[in-house]
Amino acid sequence: MPLNARIEAAIDRALARATRATPPARLAAALHHAVKPGGARIRPTIALSVSMACGDDRPTLSDAGAAAIEMIHCASLVHDDMPCFDDADIRRGKPSVHRAFDEPIALLTGDSLIVLGFDILAQAGADDPARALCLTSELARYTGMPHGICAGQGWESEAEIDLATYHRAKTGALFTAATRMGAAAAGQDPEQWTELGARIGEAFQVADDLLDVLQPADVTGKPVGQDAAHDRPSAVAQFGVEGAIRRLEDILSGAIASIPACPGEGMLAEMVRRTAERLTPAHHSTTPAE
Repeated sequence: MPLNARIEAAIDRALARATRATPPARLAAALHHAVKPGGARIRPTIALSVSMACGDDRPTLSDAGAAAIEMIHCASLVHDDMPCFDDADIRRGKPSVHRAFDEPIALLTGDSLIVLGFDILAQAGADDPARALCLTSELARYTGMPHGICAGQGWESEAEIDLATYHRAKTGALFTAATRMGAAAAGQDPEQWTELGARIGEAFQVADDLLDVLQPADVTGKPVGQDAAHDRPSAVAQFGVEGAIRRLEDILSGAIASIPACPGEGMLAEMVRRTAERLTPAHHSTTPAE
């Protein structure tokens, strides 16, 4: 099965489980609105790519890890768009959840997706309990405090912010989780895969900062000018546009060099190169990345 088909099938199974029987109709609809259709599914793609490069001997766990990461990512987007944060009207080219439904439903949607992410791993645990426990721990580590995406959102409320620390938590955390969980699902040591995920995550954050000032909303699929509007730290504010582009190129070169030795090393290098093309400002497509 093609990689993207594996990802969508795993996501569809998770949504079907979450909305089985007779759930609250509007909340169930909001879950589907938040997850389908998705963006580029980059984080689960990275997770599955690493699993496959490491042998993918437990595909059920690999699929579960990929789907769980995407649930957490979608939850973060729902919460990030709410009036208490960005107050964004659009996401992935359609109304954000709090606009399509309302604020209470948006809050519950994000919460439900977080719980669903961990439920996915629990349901897959019978295939290899030890690996499933490791996957659960990894997902928790990079979702919450002190280094996960919750911490990343929290940094925006601080008077002083170190840009690198902020980026590692805000955007880098789930990319690091993706590479580490992909390795763990295949029975490999996650620690060796930390640098690759961190570098890809940093690259995406710098690219996102560039998109915020260089591309219109119909290309990004979300509001632009948000960093300046909310006085958030960004690579563009710190380095300027040209400096941020050079920084992006350096990060991606380092990402390729950091790939650990594995049977699928060449395939992963090609995936990072394709990612580099996607992130380069001159080559952005009209498909929302998030």
